[in-house]
Amino acid sequence: MLTKLVIVCLTVFIGLSFMRTLSYFSHPKEVAVAVYQKNVLSQFILPASWDQLLHKPWTVLSFMFAQDNFWQIFTDMIWLWCFGYILQDLKGNKKIIPLFFYGGLGGAAAFLLAYHFIPSLQSQIPIATLGGASASVMAVVVATTILSPGYRLFPLLNGGIPLWVLTIVYIAADFLTVSISDSATLIIHFAGAVVGAVYILLYKKGIDCGKWMNRFFDWVTNLFNPDKPKKGSNIKKDLFYKATKEPFTITPNVTQERIDNILDKINQQGYHQLTEEEKDVLKRAEKEGL
Repeated sequence: MLTKLVIVCLTVFIGLSFMRTLSYFSHPKEVAVAVYQKNVLSQFILPASWDQLLHKPWTVLSFMFAQDNFWQIFTDMIWLWCFGYILQDLKGNKKIIPLFFYGGLGGAAAFLLAYHFIPSLQSQIPIATLGGASASVMAVVVATTILSPGYRLFPLLNGGIPLWVLTIVYIAADFLTVSISDSATLIIHFAGAVVGAVYILLYKKGIDCGKWMNRFFDWVTNLFNPDKPKKGSNIKKDLFYKATKEPFTITPNVTQERIDNILDKINQQGYHQLTEEEKDVLKRAEKEGL
């Protein structure tokens, strides 16, 4: 599941980069980027304006994959792979997708609230947008760390490096790349961290908030799976009871001791007391000349 998620993110990035390149061939250099951002990128990124959001509601989800900055997508995917791999190693592949989407939705909510309730940001609402998987990655990082902070990386290297050390490195690198004056981005990343923490703490208490999402994705996947079992079909019945050949049976070897025991039973109880299996043994013994 992690591999598919990374592939989707990279595919969208490549697609957007291709469209950006095309804009340079079809428009003057001075306006090419602006045309690309207005006609292409704006269809994927999340706007801060409620009016724009109402006309493009799908951007609440699509913005998580909309990134056209190479270094940003590169670092996001590296960290997502590192922590996502550990998460799957600990809990299987059913946690990464819900965490990714919940983290992104938490970041989106924080983005909208920040621009509408922080006075210094309100003037930027008409032009403010959000794109990328940073909040989603932050959720995965924090959740994985809370789940197993003592998980060891490179265990052969003096006992290994605790996972929480790598988390500190990630958070430090993340916030060093964000200007301290960029309060909105800081809030978005913090929201992703909070969502990741809440999700995994609830999971540790037995509450799996991602179960419905996994069921939905499984259902969507099965829609395009030609090999899935037909609804109402019984695999066991189809394989065993509708087969044209006899099912496999175990036939015991015919030994002299076995024959003697059956003959003793005939002498004591009569032939009619033999089971079908014992009668079959006698027939086989007769054919084999025992």
